Amino acid sequence: MHDIKRIRENPAAFDIALARRGVADASAPILAADSSLRAIQTELQAALARRNETSRAIGIAKAQKDNATADALLAEVALLKENIPGLEAAEREATAALEPLLAILPNIAADDVPEGEDETGNIVVHTHGTLPDFDFAPLEHDFVAAKLGYDPEAAAKIAGTRFAVLRGPLARLHRALGQYMIDIQTEEHGYSETAVPLLVHEHAAFGTGQLPKFEEDLFKTTDGRYLIPTAEVSLTNLVRDQILDEESLPIRLTALTPCFRSEAGSAGRDTRGLIRQHQFEKVELVAITTADQAEAEHERMTRAAETILERLGLPYRRMLLCTGDMGFTAQKTYDLEVWLPGQGAYREISSISNCGDFQGRRMAARTRKRGEKGTTGFVHTLNGSGLAVGRTLVAVIENYQQPDGSVRIPQVLHNYMGGITVLTPA
Repeated sequence: MHDIKRIRENPAAFDIALARRGVADASAPILAADSSLRAIQTELQAALARRNETSRAIGIAKAQKDNATADALLAEVALLKENIPGLEAAEREATAALEPLLAILPNIAADDVPEGEDETGNIVVHTHGTLPDFDFAPLEHDFVAAKLGYDPEAAAKIAGTRFAVLRGPLARLHRALGQYMIDIQTEEHGYSETAVPLLVHEHAAFGTGQLPKFEEDLFKTTDGRYLIPTAEVSLTNLVRDQILDEESLPIRLTALTPCFRSEAGSAGRDTRGLIRQHQFEKVELVAITTADQAEAEHERMTRAAETILERLGLPYRRMLLCTGDMGFTAQKTYDLEVWLPGQGAYREISSISNCGDFQGRRMAARTRKRGEKGTTGFVHTLNGSGLAVGRTLVAVIENYQQPDGSVRIPQVLHNYMGGITVLTPA
């Protein structure tokens, strides 16, 4: 959410900033709606002040036995009481007209974010690892996994397309990956493991920016709740409507949860395999910080995600996303892209975003110095994947596949696999 005061003070700067995100002349409708709201508020405040002033004057007139004045003032109060509800209703309507104009606008990109319309404008920050050299033609993960326990047909009978059933050691490898990730993030990187609801109210999805703009991407229940598309929604909303002491920040949280996405608008993309599913598991990282901490926390969180890829021996690259490829709430985003030899391409496995105070405003989550009762500021929030479990499974299968169709298990997972070091085709 954007600060209306800043828009009033410098609408030209706001328009220039939003133009980088592909939104033209953003301030004009906002300022028009804001002007209408402020005019109504001024009239309402004057009416309320006059009512209070007149009520006091009635008491004075009666004390002085000035019945004529008291009667005239009583008539004025009656008229004010008749008009005030209409002004209050008009204020609610004007507020309801302004808020959606602010709510649908994306965050302003940081100054060091490159301009671009789509992924072609992204910049490689660095690469890590050596691409595997196979003496055979590597296959895409779904062809390999089909002989290891991946059963999309069984899933389709139960739930339809873009779901998966994993069986036997392959299912265990999937579980091992999630467990390994959450252990590293909690034991080495200081994130606090948190079990969170998978269903959230509308205001929670609004707070982290999924609503109202991306409602079609969410699964909604008959009682009006939403299945989380990522644990970011539940974790970040843990601080909504709070005022936090600056000394308590940063707060670092993590959760391993199922995630649910309708994948609206993605028809034809990654329809095979485990890349783009309606249901998947992910280790989410969330940090609640002050403005001064946020940039360093962004680097720290990105390294926490990179560590998993490095320990698993998976080649990857870090990308700085351009203005046209960033998420709605992001101020700045790094994508981690893992090498998939079966596809012969790097594919996204994690996005780590600094959202500034954008979500803090939407959640009314504030911070102030301990012991002070004065001005508060909004918290800054960050979130990222550390990592997406299904996509990591894809990367392990493709990078560790062998010519006989088996898949070696990365060394760091051996203790999680109960002695299994190789997945062997049935």
